[in-house]
Amino acid sequence: MYYPYFDQYFLLLIVPAMIFSLVMQIMVKSAYKRQSRVRNARGITGAMAAQMVLDANGVQGVRIEMTRGKLSDHYDPRTNTIRLSEGVYNAVSVAAVGIAAHEAGHAVQHARKYVPIKVRNTILPVCNIGSMLAVPLMILGFMLDFFGLVTLGLGLYALIVVFQLVTLPVEFNASRRALKAIEGQSMLAGGELAGAKKVLSAAAMTYVAALVVSLANLLRFLLRFSRRR
Repeated sequence: MYYPYFDQYFLLLIVPAMIFSLVMQIMVKSAYKRQSRVRNARGITGAMAAQMVLDANGVQGVRIEMTRGKLSDHYDPRTNTIRLSEGVYNAVSVAAVGIAAHEAGHAVQHARKYVPIKVRNTILPVCNIGSMLAVPLMILGFMLDFFGLVTLGLGLYALIVVFQLVTLPVEFNASRRALKAIEGQSMLAGGELAGAKKVLSAAAMTYVAALVVSLANLLRFLLRFSRRR
């Protein structure tokens, strides 16, 4: 096969990146599990926390709904809706407040026309296409010795890396907005606030891990391309 998946670059680049990603996933699940067992003193639910963040920033017209799944919380800019998982929407845990406030932070970004999130939304459609076609195009290009296809695949994959790079300030900014509102509205106190910070920090590192994996893959593709040339 012209493009074997397992090679020296896989061992040197991809394996360490995947281990790092796995560790980050374990950390966020562990932080969520611990803080989901801690009830906040004010008895604020995730849905209440999200609404309080919106109110603190003067943002109106955002719906807050429950969605199925675990850690499936997200903000949908298409419908201007915050969707909170079953373990967050009605929960009164420290983790629920932190996660819900973070998603409300994304809604505030959208309302304030935060530039990085506009850039991310702009390149998202192309990235969706690239995620499906980039690697197949590169493999086909290597097999046919048609480096035009390889170059196209590399370009699409590089755009995915750019998307993940732009995602970092979006996620970190949403967490900062969330924590500012949590402190300003006195939703959590003392150790509770520290617990929420741990959950949000661990979650943010999963996006860093995703970027590291993508960068490792892109570097591997480039090295293979240079070697074949």
